[in-house]
Amino acid sequence: MYVPPAFRDDDLTALHATMREARLANLVTATAEGLIATPLPLFLAPEEGPYGTLYGHLARANPQWRLPPAGEAMALFAGPDAYVSPSWYPSKQEHGKVVPTWNYVAVHAYGPAEFFEDADRLLDVVTRLTALHEASRAASGAEPGARPWAVADAPEDFIRAQLKGIVGLRLPIARIDGKRKMSQNRSAGDRAGVAAGLAASDRPSDRAVAALIPG
Repeated sequence: MYVPPAFRDDDLTALHATMREARLANLVTATAEGLIATPLPLFLAPEEGPYGTLYGHLARANPQWRLPPAGEAMALFAGPDAYVSPSWYPSKQEHGKVVPTWNYVAVHAYGPAEFFEDADRLLDVVTRLTALHEASRAASGAEPGARPWAVADAPEDFIRAQLKGIVGLRLPIARIDGKRKMSQNRSAGDRAGVAAGLAASDRPSDRAVAALIPG
């Protein structure tokens, strides 16, 4: 990922937060048959390794796990993003030398993709993934009084049968790139104009970006 110095994010805590908030990632591997990408929910184990380790699972029928990757795999995480209109820049009125752009947050995590079929490890992964997202559902308050669903709510033999249809993924992060492009290369006046324009949008993602633009 091309990351100009003004947009580089090296704060590991912030990068991990972006990865957690993204909820869905894209796993990309280069194979002898070409590039393959699979959208996957992943969870982060921050205590494993210098940058943390990612876990998830793929459908057994997905050929990605059967094709040995050439080098590292890459997990792509996208944070809030928004179109930026040059009409929001005060500098447009001064000289007109402005163009549209896009603000966004992105994290790319690289490391060796390790696939596994052990049923107990798979059960641990699906249990942790389920608990993670069921907890966030309950915390949202959208369903007052609703009890989070747990893997143990389903019959054990049913779950064991379901596990036969998936393959686990472990990706220890060897290096990580973070980019937070939030109009840092513009003047304070232009940044304020962009923040105001996005804050007035009907799109939740636009308003999320507005809150990230530095003053």
